[in-house]
Amino acid sequence: MESVRKANQRLRNYPVLLAKCSVAAAAYATCVTTDLNVAHRVCEKEFQQFQLCLQKAAREMGTKL
Repeated sequence: MESVRKANQRLRNYPVLLAKCSVAAAAYATCVTTDLNVAHRVCEKEFQQFQLCLQKAAREMGTKL
């Protein structure tokens, strides 16, 4: 049950991680929602920035994603 407890703790950290990366998340969301027919990898740059931000924030918090 230890793995379940750790997974639940990581899930509880997601709102904090998203709050720390709100600017990158908003940029990615804006890119994705500009067109109804989103093509593959159209928003790759924004996604990479968002992903890097999440990884950095998780590292600073001492947690995994």
